[in-house]
Amino acid sequence: MPVTHLIGFSVTVADLAGTAAFYRDSLGLRIGPERVFLDPVSNTLYGLEPGTTVRAVDVLIGRQVVELVAFDPPGRSYPKKRESNDQWFQHFALVSKNIAETWERLNSGGLRDEITRDGPVELPPNTGSVTAFKFRDPEGHPLELISFPPGVGAAVWQTARGQGILGCDHTAISVTDLERSLRFYTDLLGFRVAGRSLNHGPEQDRLDDLQGCEVDVVALEPTTVATPHLELLHYRRPPGRTSLSGFWANDVASVRQFQKVDNLDALVEQLIAEGTTFVSPGKVTLRSGRAAATIRDPDGHIIVLVE
Repeated sequence: MPVTHLIGFSVTVADLAGTAAFYRDSLGLRIGPERVFLDPVSNTLYGLEPGTTVRAVDVLIGRQVVELVAFDPPGRSYPKKRESNDQWFQHFALVSKNIAETWERLNSGGLRDEITRDGPVELPPNTGSVTAFKFRDPEGHPLELISFPPGVGAAVWQTARGQGILGCDHTAISVTDLERSLRFYTDLLGFRVAGRSLNHGPEQDRLDDLQGCEVDVVALEPTTVATPHLELLHYRRPPGRTSLSGFWANDVASVRQFQKVDNLDALVEQLIAEGTTFVSPGKVTLRSGRAAATIRDPDGHIIVLVE
């Protein structure tokens, strides 16, 4: 029943063409052609009204894909007040062997929303001495540039060639109760804990643009393919804002993980028994013949389970 690997990610946008241009021009990523979803079951999968129109563009990041999706009618814009410790925070870590060069390209392209202060920051040894920089795309979604020193991180990043963005290492989500989230992702979805650290100090404050930051970082790997993986971010200090109403798929703050599982029927039964919140009415079958179900984790992050 466990998750075998993270297939990809889906991000809601309001301006599909403009946001795709940002990923292409400012980050140097390849963009696929625009396509329209004609399967009404896809709206059921996302918990949306039957007449909702869905358009999408793929952003190709090495071997990974991030799908930009625009819905009509649209939902809410990304909240104006936004911090790294917000409950709805979810970023993608984009790997670059030359982070200074990638950052310069991004900066010269008119970056308007930096999170990290004063450019990339090298983190302490307990984090692997990685260099990172956080920022936001034009819609408000947080992103991270990350560079691994020799011998640190997945082997694929040590052997990958190129100076631009090589791929997506992980997606990181903010969680309000770490032990509850660990139980959900390990006991129910079958992830394994691959690493754990408590990050704090001036470098972390600068990276997150927070004061007195103290955050648990837990890396969770799927059972078969370890990269990309999932990271849980639990901010002990300062506490972040929580969302009482949650976010729906057509809200710009919505991001979906697509996770491959080996026995969807059995997993859906177990999730129902555990009281998991479903976005879809249990398992649905798409026009392609593929079965899927959409759920929320304990903090409301949306997960699409695909067989």
